Amino acid sequence: MATFLYSIGRFAFRRRRLVALVWVALLALAGVGAATASTATSNSFSIPGTEAQRAFDLLEERYPGQSADGASARVVFKAPEGEKITAPENAAEVSGIVKELQDGSDQIASVADPFDEKAPAVSRDGTTAYISVTYDVSSFELTEETRDSLENAGNEAREGGMTVEIGGDALMVMPETGITEVIGVVVAGIVLVITFGSLVAAGLPLITALIGVGIGVSTITALASVMDLGSTTATLAMMIGLAVGIDYALFIVSRYRAELAEGREREEAAGRAVGTAGSAVVFAGLTVVIALAGLAVVNIPILTKMGLAAAGTVVLAVLVAITLIPAFLGFAGERIVSRKDRKARKAAAEQAAATGEVLVGDAPRDNGGTRWSRFVQRRPVMVLLAGVIGLGVIAIPAASLEMGLPDDGAQPTSSSPRKAYDLLSDGFGPGFNGPLVGVVDLKDSDDQDAVLKRITGEIQKNEHVVAVTPPVPNEAGDTAMFTVIPKDRPNSTETETLVHDIRDFGDTLKSDDGAEVYVTGATAMNIDFSEKMNDALLPYLALVVGLAFLLLMVVFRSILVPLKAALGFLLSVVAALGAVVAVFQWGWLGGLFGVEQPGPIMSVMPILMVGVVFGLAMDYEVFLVTRMREAYVHGESPAQAITTGFRHGARVVTAAAVIMIAVFAGFIGSGEQMIKMIGFGLAIAVFFDAFVVRMAIVPAVLALLGKRAWWLPRWLDRALPDFDVEGDKLRKKLDAEAAEGGTGKEEREPVSV
Repeated sequence: MATFLYSIGRFAFRRRRLVALVWVALLALAGVGAATASTATSNSFSIPGTEAQRAFDLLEERYPGQSADGASARVVFKAPEGEKITAPENAAEVSGIVKELQDGSDQIASVADPFDEKAPAVSRDGTTAYISVTYDVSSFELTEETRDSLENAGNEAREGGMTVEIGGDALMVMPETGITEVIGVVVAGIVLVITFGSLVAAGLPLITALIGVGIGVSTITALASVMDLGSTTATLAMMIGLAVGIDYALFIVSRYRAELAEGREREEAAGRAVGTAGSAVVFAGLTVVIALAGLAVVNIPILTKMGLAAAGTVVLAVLVAITLIPAFLGFAGERIVSRKDRKARKAAAEQAAATGEVLVGDAPRDNGGTRWSRFVQRRPVMVLLAGVIGLGVIAIPAASLEMGLPDDGAQPTSSSPRKAYDLLSDGFGPGFNGPLVGVVDLKDSDDQDAVLKRITGEIQKNEHVVAVTPPVPNEAGDTAMFTVIPKDRPNSTETETLVHDIRDFGDTLKSDDGAEVYVTGATAMNIDFSEKMNDALLPYLALVVGLAFLLLMVVFRSILVPLKAALGFLLSVVAALGAVVAVFQWGWLGGLFGVEQPGPIMSVMPILMVGVVFGLAMDYEVFLVTRMREAYVHGESPAQAITTGFRHGARVVTAAAVIMIAVFAGFIGSGEQMIKMIGFGLAIAVFFDAFVVRMAIVPAVLALLGKRAWWLPRWLDRALPDFDVEGDKLRKKLDAEAAEGGTGKEEREPVSV
């Protein structure tokens, strides 16, 4: 592996113009594809294998012509204080708005008058009413004229003293991440300048990362309509791709500068940097790809697409790191090193020439990393206990985790959808915002009328039910649909119990009569989704951690080091979940992070955090510990190897973690709750994993284990493939070539280009 990547690095350095041209051409091609592709028009959501999805599919089959993906809206009216919405003047105002909406757009499928005797939509106290509006197209296909007509509905009624609010997905727009995303990139640039002391060295990782992300996101945009990719797919891919792209470039550039400091020529230094640090990048990237692609085992299409799209951007980041980075290093010349270091090396070279000494490179110097590693090795038990107990305390809120999918009730209290939600809840009851849709398959039923009467009667008896609408048969008479209004709010445990009660009754009915009863709707889909996430978490964790354990065992030639890495990850991810629960569910420090309405954690969050954070955590493990392994293999004692690893890797890993935290934290400014929560969760998880687990717990454990950390049974060592991640075989090969007058250092590269 190291020898192969060494050759790639030298080739890219020599043929830098060709390599750069290829990547620029790929970026242009992806950009053209994104610009000419049709706009994605839906965010379809399906949960294969669940009852809610089977009911949804049955509705599409038995009720043809009804658009399941069409947008919808509710225009909610509340009469002025002391008045009724049914008063003649108020009723006339509402009926006039119904007419305006019907004539306002040709995209409207139906507008339901709240005073229709067949389907009244007026609260019992007569103060609240709503207009139901459905559209033939999804919310992303609505024209500006259609949106304007909906937003302007009720303006005159507001002037007359009525409260008018609009809910539903018709006014939903693509989420915006805000200026904080740009701030995250700016912070990354500042950290790189401080780390390298050179604007050229700092700009190189940013530019290459943006090229990789640009190709990835543009490709996703180009394929969004064809592959039905959700709006959050590109955002997650950009988030992950930008973070790992900067980090991977950072590690290779840092290794390149270290090789230059040892006195090697620039092309040779580029080859060695890609051969050693590039090997770590490849394996770190593989762990991220395994974690993201592994989301497919959950068998939820939207999650699978998000994982594969993000994995694709990680693959691009790896390819950019091992090809475009060495090419840009060739263009950068000596400017990749700070002016101060260039002057120091020039002075040292002149002094060596004057005295006849041989300049072999900079001597290793103590730095913050070496001092910290020695402190940890002096007090390993104290550091280990402090890290484990600290993260354990932060993880406590995770025991109270409540999961659900966001609805208008999770919107900020100042938003119109949230106000409409509250008006409906106050006027019609908490469960009105989460109706359950019942579907009855009557194909195998002997007495359909009796079955339908039995269904409504039994469900109405349930203590958690407010009302059941009469079943409406389809034209063929083999299916009927009814609505159940729960007594409690949609994300309550009582409503979840009601869903299971109806399904249990359906099992009894099927055995008695042959009719099948299904429960679907947004609330039932939410419940099924959360349960599927819970069921999939442990198998997913076992798959991802198991595969990565095998991969890390190959990299480190050890059993205990990968085991320690996996346990440390579990500790950091549980602590991160605890922080997410404290902020987004309990509301602690919610105002600081823009959380206006605490509520359940999105069902996708735990498993998505496990997938993403595991891959990123293994990045730091690979980059930091491979340098220790390299030093140990080359004859240093276990304690010296830890110090060497921190001397070369601590500053770089710290910078990489700060950059990744800044990038993820930038997405906290998103207007979409899911993106905000993911950004916060990943940022805090990287903080815990990089600074507590990898920088404190890892050296403490390695210090306690000593040589046992690198133990591997001989039979297993022979069975495992040796990819030479540390570059030991590469170094021996190059030393042998140099001794024989080979190509180790003789190809000189001009100082400037």
